[in-house]
Amino acid sequence: MSERLYLFTRFERFWHWAQAGLIIALLFTGFAIHGSHELIGFRKAVEVHEIAAWLLIALWIFAIFWHFTTGAWKHYIPTLENVDRMARYYAYGIFTGAPHPYKVTLERKHNPLQRLAYLGVKLVINPLLWASGLLYLLWGSVEGRLPAALGLQQVATLHTVGAFLMLAFLIIHIYLATVGRTPLAHIKAMITGWEEGHEDGTVSSGISRIERKA
Repeated sequence: MSERLYLFTRFERFWHWAQAGLIIALLFTGFAIHGSHELIGFRKAVEVHEIAAWLLIALWIFAIFWHFTTGAWKHYIPTLENVDRMARYYAYGIFTGAPHPYKVTLERKHNPLQRLAYLGVKLVINPLLWASGLLYLLWGSVEGRLPAALGLQQVATLHTVGAFLMLAFLIIHIYLATVGRTPLAHIKAMITGWEEGHEDGTVSSGISRIERKA
């Protein structure tokens, strides 16, 4: 008997896909601004980049408010418990058909490695991009208030470093979401909200909003 768990709310799915779309747009236009490709003109790239940046900042602010008012921030509390098991699973277990070592519940949506990765995005990558991007955009107004050692070139470099970190996270995120015994299950869950369970007990059953199928 398998189980289906309603894991992701409508807002979580909207936030996930809206954020993904805006990040991809920022990476695409950012590389165009740097001259890495000519699929879009420089001026248009700058315009789209700025619009997408403001939309993403607004989304982040709203998402932060939502996480704290709903208590969803608790899903990102880091833990080292069973990190070694998750590391072994992602290193080779996922390629040999080994059962997933983590049981998903409404109270524990993310495994230990996911928590650390998402926490790193929220506390390191996002703030780095946010701060450096705003400094670069508002440079004419803030230049005289910053330390002399922090020039426009340093700000641009920090922003580029943050962009490459985000690109690396995006690639790894997509890769891990599309490998394993059910390659499209995670993507489907983020579209429908329903996480498919397995007979081996991958999904815990002691919570509400579960459908069982014989």
